[in-house]
Amino acid sequence: MKHLLELSCEAQHGMSPLAPSTREQLHSHLPGWQIEGIELSKWFHFGNYHETMAFVNALAWIAHREDHHPDLSVHYNRVHVRFSTHDAGGLTLNDFICAAKAEALMAGRA
Repeated sequence: MKHLLELSCEAQHGMSPLAPSTREQLHSHLPGWQIEGIELSKWFHFGNYHETMAFVNALAWIAHREDHHPDLSVHYNRVHVRFSTHDAGGLTLNDFICAAKAEALMAGRA
């Protein structure tokens, strides 16, 4: 399989959740991310509000481009990012692609 950063999200209509073995394999490429029920989530921490909002705005641009949008809880110096493909009732490849792109954003590679 291509690296997650090289992939783009697919149309969500009719997608099925990933098999547990595939989900775990993809999860192993995302250190710090947690699978919580049907969500893939991570807290990101920043030095100040400006950095927090810069990350949120950049992630919003990526989400718009991929047409796959996370649930965000935004605070002064931290953001909780949660991906799930609600239409599929679980985690799909789209969730892992977008999580990888959020990671790349933090590493300055997006």
